[in-house]
Amino acid sequence: MIDPADLPLRDIHLPPPVSWWPPALGWWLLALALLLLGAAIWSLLRWYRRGYLRRAARAALEQLFAEYQRHRDDRRLLRELSVLLRRIALSRFPRRDIARLSGAPWLAFLDQPLNGTPQAKGFSRGPGRVLAEGPYATATELDPAALEHLCRIWLRRLPKAPPP
Repeated sequence: MIDPADLPLRDIHLPPPVSWWPPALGWWLLALALLLLGAAIWSLLRWYRRGYLRRAARAALEQLFAEYQRHRDDRRLLRELSVLLRRIALSRFPRRDIARLSGAPWLAFLDQPLNGTPQAKGFSRGPGRVLAEGPYATATELDPAALEHLCRIWLRRLPKAPPP
């Protein structure tokens, strides 16, 4: 019989433990995917927030004209439409440029985004001119459909909102 102590055997050596650094390729790809996902979500939220004013203004305009279909009060429509357009303008442009405008200068300001369109002077010479004196006059030449169309085009042509 052979004595195990006489054999030229060595003890079992285990490999060193696996290090946590550097991570395997899969972890690097997962980290990159999470970063890209976070950047995509952030940019989508920014894009959505930039369009919020336009969507809210469009909804308020639709509600205003829907209420007009029920009450048919021209003066009330013109008063509420003037307030809505001024609120939209104040939220998009500097207050010092908008707050003091009234009458013909206000209508000229409203015409600025419409330059280059068939409705270029729609507020100062078209159906929007009733906004200047309509709420105060006794009889107006109000065309609600043309006025709604003009306001929708104005909303569409407004410059993009600055990033929040």
